[in-house]
Amino acid sequence: MTPPRRIRIAVGTRGSQLAVIQTEQVLQALEARWADLRCEIKIIKTRGDDEKTAIADVRAGRKGLFTGAIERELIEKKIDLAVHSAKDLPSVLSPGTEIAAVLRRAAVDDVLVATTPCDLDSLQRDGIVATGSVRRKHQLRWKRPDLEIVDLHGNVPTRLRKLATDQWHAMILAHAGMERLGLNPGKAIEFEGSTFSTALLPREIFVPAGGQGIIAIQIRSNDEQLRDIVSAVNDFDTRLALRAEREFLRLLHADCNQPVGVLATVEGGLMRISGQIFDLGATVPRQGLVEGPSENAERLAANLLQEING
Repeated sequence: MTPPRRIRIAVGTRGSQLAVIQTEQVLQALEARWADLRCEIKIIKTRGDDEKTAIADVRAGRKGLFTGAIERELIEKKIDLAVHSAKDLPSVLSPGTEIAAVLRRAAVDDVLVATTPCDLDSLQRDGIVATGSVRRKHQLRWKRPDLEIVDLHGNVPTRLRKLATDQWHAMILAHAGMERLGLNPGKAIEFEGSTFSTALLPREIFVPAGGQGIIAIQIRSNDEQLRDIVSAVNDFDTRLALRAEREFLRLLHADCNQPVGVLATVEGGLMRISGQIFDLGATVPRQGLVEGPSENAERLAANLLQEING
């Protein structure tokens, strides 16, 4: 098949450095597969551009804060496909659109970034930790109830600048985003003259957000030609895992304001899904783990929710 010579690709999430890097990874993958393909990036302003609006919307539980405007341009045919961090997408997409492909998943872990060398256990007692994630706040309170937790919003560079200037002891960032920005989790990092310690947080406690570490490519459902083009860069196991995680969130009716973690892994045709739910007012989460054939992704997600609900 000969693809069209030009596809417009939209970049969301405020046109941040991380969003552009993720989109460039998609472009590189597509252009490596299709020699005649030419792509362009279009920056789209979202509700997340206004920090006050973004904070209010996150607190109100409005997922799609960084994707809604991009989906509208896709539906209106102002762009041909959209690139997203999969964890930002609502569990139900806008009608007439679909996730057509995903790149191979990056690391899913959360990372403690601190002003002094430490991990979760050795972090200063009664220390101040910054995060904008409701999930991470609950996970921190579960294992370190002594900590003071403060809100944190903005892109990664903005967050690191705040850590350097505010009276905080640490913050939590996603491993994948740090890596894509050239910051090496697991080692001390240098940023604008400041040095920060990093430590991976235990995955069994900090179960990641659904879709964390995955770059998703969204198209209009009736665009068969584009589906064929982007399917050439799809990572099959990652897409199966994302299907399971999104189905779990859909069944739970979860959004970004709910303290929920879910992670699916695929190896040798076998899928394992772990889930973690913090109920309102609860300190300890309800958790579960199921496994089975990876082609039964949606069924396994339903089984996981049933196990967690007892």
